[in-house]
Amino acid sequence: MKVLHFYKTYFPDTIGGLEQSINQIARGTASLGVSTEVLTLSPAVVDRTIEVDGHLVHRCRSNFEIASTPFSAAAFLRFRQMARKADIIHFHFPYPFADILHLTSQIKKPTLITYHSDIIKQKRLLKLYKPIKQRFLSSVDHIVATSPNYLASSHVLSRFKHKTSIIPLGLDKASYPEASADKLNFWRKRFGPRFFLFVGVIRYYKGLHILVDAARNSDYPIVILGAGPVEAELKARAAKLGINNIHFLGFLPDEDKVALLELCCAVVFPSHLRSEAFGISLLEGAMYGKPLISSEIGTGTTYINIDKETGIVVPPSEPAALRQAMDFLWNNPEEAATMGQRAEARYWKLFTAEQMAESYVALYKELLGRR
Repeated sequence: MKVLHFYKTYFPDTIGGLEQSINQIARGTASLGVSTEVLTLSPAVVDRTIEVDGHLVHRCRSNFEIASTPFSAAAFLRFRQMARKADIIHFHFPYPFADILHLTSQIKKPTLITYHSDIIKQKRLLKLYKPIKQRFLSSVDHIVATSPNYLASSHVLSRFKHKTSIIPLGLDKASYPEASADKLNFWRKRFGPRFFLFVGVIRYYKGLHILVDAARNSDYPIVILGAGPVEAELKARAAKLGINNIHFLGFLPDEDKVALLELCCAVVFPSHLRSEAFGISLLEGAMYGKPLISSEIGTGTTYINIDKETGIVVPPSEPAALRQAMDFLWNNPEEAATMGQRAEARYWKLFTAEQMAESYVALYKELLGRR
């Protein structure tokens, strides 16, 4: 079975939660007889086709970008060529250029969308795009939501419940490197035996400004692993408030990330907008047995983190509530450890890459059986 994934960015050009979810699907379904190829856009193409983790990645040069949406003239022909060879076409929403490619290509192959998020930020452009979006969502054979929370709270998905199912995103712990003793000792010496950890791209919807405000007059270490568009603004905010216990590390290799996940006392994930549809980094914290702090935004973050069971769920955009949650976990390490154990148990029950891959392969076969 040949499956073509299409999304605007992918490894190795960009590293984010959505790219990681595509990668986990590709790797997980490979052992179940699926041959995956990924078509993506790249601002500076060196090699048009490369191999990543056992599957081919075809990159078309992007010509311009509007509202975080890259467009490529070369992608029209490339998509048609690859789609004709594929058995299944798997889109990842939102990416408006994918809508245009699908609607103009006229390829009669089974199609599905993994619906990662509503479009939140571009309100004015959304009015122009809405007719295309509705036609695209209506035309595909199936839609996958990544959590029951998002399906229940998305006004867009409410119109398509008749052809929407839920497949939670999953992670394969075996695909993560082991942290060496030297690496663990290095980070332990730098931050001490306990610290809070955030992992992710520093974007507007991650709520890190809330974390900075919550950190005022605290003395426990807070580590931010990642970089992104609002990083400089966030650092300036921390400096202005005189906060010196937040440590910005930028992007680091996966071994460092694993070491920090193993050492931290909790993972804090203050995303405050629905653009945060799931929270791969939050799931990584659960996978490593850490108590979680997240906000109730009606998305998959509260499917991963169950309040008072696997961690603490706070109202969005409330620094005082976030600070109270951090203080509780810091001051009650035994209860925090119990929450972390429950978080890991929930990961093994619901969120492994194996379960996700099996669900997608079953869906692929169902879609092929309809033709």
